[in-house]
Amino acid sequence: GRRTQLLEGLPATSTVEENTAAGVSVYDFNVTVSPLSSEGVEILPTIVNSNPLTQAFDIESKGGLEYRVVTTGNPVLDYETMPKSFDLQIFVEDTTGRTDLNILTIRVTDKNEHPVFRGNMAIQTLTIYVLEGKPPEHIYQVDAADPENAKLKYSLLPATVPFLITESGAIFSTKEFDYEKDPHCYFLNITVTDPDGLNSTRTVNINIININDERPYFTTKQRIYRIPEEQSPGTVVANITAEDPDDEDSPSRLFYSIQPSDRYFSINPSTGVLQVTRRIDRDALPLRLHPNISLIVRVEDSPSNGHPSEMEITIIIDDINDNPPECNPSAFRKEANENMTPGTFLVDLRNYCKDIDIDTSNNQFNFTGLSGFGSNNFALESTVSGRLVMTGTIDLENPANPGIEIYTLTVRVQDTAHPHYSSKYPFDIFFMVFYIIYIYIRIKPLNEFFPVFSNLSYVFNVSEITKVGSSIGRVHAIDKDWPPTLITYSIVAGGGTRDYTNIFWISPTKGDVRILARLDYEATQKHIFTVQASDQEKSTTASVTVNVLEVNDEEPVCLPNFYSFQIPVNLAAGTNINGFRIECQDPDSDPRSFRYFINEGNENNHFTFSPSAGSNMSRLILASQFDYESGLDTSWIYSLRVYITDDNLLSVRDKSTHLVKTGVVTLSIRVIPNPTTTITTTPGFTVVTQRENLYSASAWYVPFVITLGSLLLLGLLGFLSVLLVTWARTHCPPPGKARGKSLINIAEKKKPKKEVVVTMTKLNTIFDGEARDPVTGRMYEFNTRSGARRWKKSNEPLQPTVAGQVMSSATEKSGQGADRAEAASKKEPSEKRKELTAVTKPAAKPSAGQSETPDQSRLRLQK
Repeated sequence: GRRTQLLEGLPATSTVEENTAAGVSVYDFNVTVSPLSSEGVEILPTIVNSNPLTQAFDIESKGGLEYRVVTTGNPVLDYETMPKSFDLQIFVEDTTGRTDLNILTIRVTDKNEHPVFRGNMAIQTLTIYVLEGKPPEHIYQVDAADPENAKLKYSLLPATVPFLITESGAIFSTKEFDYEKDPHCYFLNITVTDPDGLNSTRTVNINIININDERPYFTTKQRIYRIPEEQSPGTVVANITAEDPDDEDSPSRLFYSIQPSDRYFSINPSTGVLQVTRRIDRDALPLRLHPNISLIVRVEDSPSNGHPSEMEITIIIDDINDNPPECNPSAFRKEANENMTPGTFLVDLRNYCKDIDIDTSNNQFNFTGLSGFGSNNFALESTVSGRLVMTGTIDLENPANPGIEIYTLTVRVQDTAHPHYSSKYPFDIFFMVFYIIYIYIRIKPLNEFFPVFSNLSYVFNVSEITKVGSSIGRVHAIDKDWPPTLITYSIVAGGGTRDYTNIFWISPTKGDVRILARLDYEATQKHIFTVQASDQEKSTTASVTVNVLEVNDEEPVCLPNFYSFQIPVNLAAGTNINGFRIECQDPDSDPRSFRYFINEGNENNHFTFSPSAGSNMSRLILASQFDYESGLDTSWIYSLRVYITDDNLLSVRDKSTHLVKTGVVTLSIRVIPNPTTTITTTPGFTVVTQRENLYSASAWYVPFVITLGSLLLLGLLGFLSVLLVTWARTHCPPPGKARGKSLINIAEKKKPKKEVVVTMTKLNTIFDGEARDPVTGRMYEFNTRSGARRWKKSNEPLQPTVAGQVMSSATEKSGQGADRAEAASKKEPSEKRKELTAVTKPAAKPSAGQSETPDQSRLRLQK
């Protein structure tokens, strides 16, 4: 057991790469034995221990005393997961008993290894399933690693497949797959490569999953089918087939229907067999007009919420001869005139008979067997035409044929086409062999005479204001035929104007002539038209003359018929307002017959027309000045309604009997006030308060009220009279004598009964203006605020005047104002009395038909 140096080259250190295969030499060494050991080595070199423990190495003999350390491959050396260094203790003993133990240190060196796949791809081929119709998306994440932890690069082959892989190993689809158009399976080679170019490859199998996304399609190419009518229910018309692209590898499961459902046909939902469901009559509506039946056949790949496809098919219904000829009516009544010539046509039976079979070959028929009483006088032209004509002459005036004859004939109508009988019909159909029609012919007498008017011509005189629809005359005619025929009347010529085609109407049966439009003498003075009397065959005419009698039926037409203007408040009386005038025309009246009067809006009679009658032109005149200061006038706008009549030339008696027409003109007048000068002194004016009660004689209580009121009024008047006399004696001196006419005139006509209470108030008056009276031409003074007036005396300055006494006068003639002015001018100049002139409202309205003069509404106050 002596230890000697037997292991030559040990201890030593050696290296080996990781992943070295089994049997690769790691280190060589020799064994040296002593010369005494002729038999060599007793115990071969053996690895008795390793640190760390491993079986990755072994010792092999190279021959003789040469040995080597080799790898066993169990386990394969891995730099990344195993120890990096191993200490192997090698023991050897020769035959002499000498031993040696040395250490061989083996260092494992790193080697660039291939990348490795992990997960499912490391142990098997990966299969991925992708639904068709899915948009491009991420489908799988490849898991791979490099033993050296280097960054790996991913690639995919073949490059033409619709997939891509990213640097991180994510696999994406690049299109939306269609199972019916694209390959059902794709094989992808996924390669992962390290930076030194080492790579590993795995195969990925991608399967496209089919879904129900396709519409079925029809495989039946035929779209038009023909069947005869009257097919029994259940008759197969067509076998509709279809396929579903989604069921390419398996039998299709489709469902058929008609959309919407049809009255004549149905389809088997599973097989697509199209059948007749009810009787089909080609000769009835609507098939008679439209023999083609269009059906929409729908196929779906699911009984509900499936993908449908539709196809239109047309079924043509062919006609068969299944109807006999029929005539409507089945009996005919015809009339023939006496002395009708042979060959005269009476009736065409074919116009009344028909075979409702729509096909021409099935609706042909003929006419045979003409018979009956008097049939020798008639005949059918041919069996096909059905035209009945006369063959003889019938004269009712002939003693051999007295009176009116009636002939009864019969004709047979027969179908020429062979009837189609079929035992397959579920119901019985009976086809008539022939059809009988009856013809009744009545012979009527001839109309041999013309109607004759009672007069050759008629003349009617008609007023132009005759109401429309009125009868203006009558014509009459007679006919000598027997029996007498009905005569009808009509207007055949004339009787019209430019505006109306017919302005006359005649009763067709009585001959009564009436007017349909208003007659106008100014347009046409005479109408001539022709009337005709007819007995339906013969006619006679007569002339009718209508003389239009003139009547005053046109109203005056004036221009302008409306006018609006403005006038100043101080416009002088007698002035033609703004130079306004109207001009009137009347087609049926003399211009001198016009009369003008203002019917409405002429308050206080400020306006009048001159001339008021006898001319077709008239001017608007201011009859009296306005007085707003005293309160007489309150309206600043006057709307005058002027009536123009054409009765000026008529006497009173003629006015009540003749027609009078009136034209209307509307005038709008605005009074413009003048600015007034303010006087510092207190103006003087008289305030007159008047209360007035009017009574209506038509009221039942009037007698009682009047009686009672009269008694009370008498007592009150007596008391007031005493007070008035007392007051007058105290405040008023006796007036001087006036020269000329009295200033107060009593109205000639009786005033309406009324009760008047007058209250007078005395105020100082300042006359601060002057003007010229339009009637007398004299100058007068006036107050600009109250409107009080007085005649201006010569060389007398304006001065305050105290109101003395107020007197009211309602005059009826315009001349009285001038008389009063003259009386005032004759007063003594020495009399220093004050005069006050005021305008008040008239005490009573003028009676009907009586015009009021401008001075009639003026009230003069004088002391």
